[in-house]
Amino acid sequence: MCLGLPAEIIGPHEGHPDLMVADIAGVRRAINTSLLDFPPESGDWVLVHMGFALSLMTPAEAEDARAMLNIMAAE
Repeated sequence: MCLGLPAEIIGPHEGHPDLMVADIAGVRRAINTSLLDFPPESGDWVLVHMGFALSLMTPAEAEDARAMLNIMAAE
């Protein structure tokens, strides 16, 4: 099973232009944004899988994904 997680971009990561700091469920991690057409900005939401941002998300899409993950965790 593949699982993508919504993450909010916090800002750039020092040391590499393709890395950004993102908040994933309250944990800040460096993620690679090289697969996106253009670099995200602070406050943008992205779908992250295996440390790579795969696509941009709207805040509503991110909230829906987070809600579904909370439901799955409760089962």
